Amino acid sequence: MSQHILIIEDDSRLAAMVSQYLQQSGYTVSRAGDGASGLSQISAPAHGQTPELVILDLMLPDMDGLEVCRRIRALPPTQAQTPVLMLTAKGDPMDRIIGLEIGADDYLPKPFEPRELLARIRAVLRRKGEAPTTAPTALRFGALEIDRDARTVQVHGQACDLTSYQFDLLVALAERAGRVLTRDQIMEAVRGRELEAFDRSIDVHMGRIRAAIEADAKDPKRILTVRGVGYVFARQQD
Repeated sequence: MSQHILIIEDDSRLAAMVSQYLQQSGYTVSRAGDGASGLSQISAPAHGQTPELVILDLMLPDMDGLEVCRRIRALPPTQAQTPVLMLTAKGDPMDRIIGLEIGADDYLPKPFEPRELLARIRAVLRRKGEAPTTAPTALRFGALEIDRDARTVQVHGQACDLTSYQFDLLVALAERAGRVLTRDQIMEAVRGRELEAFDRSIDVHMGRIRAAIEADAKDPKRILTVRGVGYVFARQQD
């Protein structure tokens, strides 16, 4: 069965163009012209098939894409973990940063090349469906437990809310605990996306991860910043 992608976009001409291109690339595509109908297709999908990925425009007639993304992340786990690729206005980094902060897995500014969109879709889906490692499925660091098979994170037995991409970033750091990694090395570890010049989106994701797993995100004990270099995952136990 081909992978199902939902496009939430009110520009019918753009949506039709993207839909045709993705269908030619082997995907099943459905479309929604506003946020409410898009959310309906995720929470109560036709034929029971939850989309594997959502392409979400920032500007929609009934609510903005940020609110749609928030509502997706508030759905039951099966739907809430659906990767979201957000389409943002070119040259507006604040929208991009806010989108990443509330749970978008990736972003693409308009106008865009269909080939780049396809490459980003494949990268996100590859991260989502990657085969489990042969290493032990669970990583434990004191109260923090990362289950690579179940793709879940818990602190003191309480589930942490992370996007698929943030989970992969956390695993990449935890598997290399005690080793200082540059941003390029971290991005290479999760694969599938080139680091753009001056792109600080990884810092936004790290902030979200800290908020989820640290007792105090402003005074982190687990994910530490090495100024001028990158990040290190501390080995210390709680």
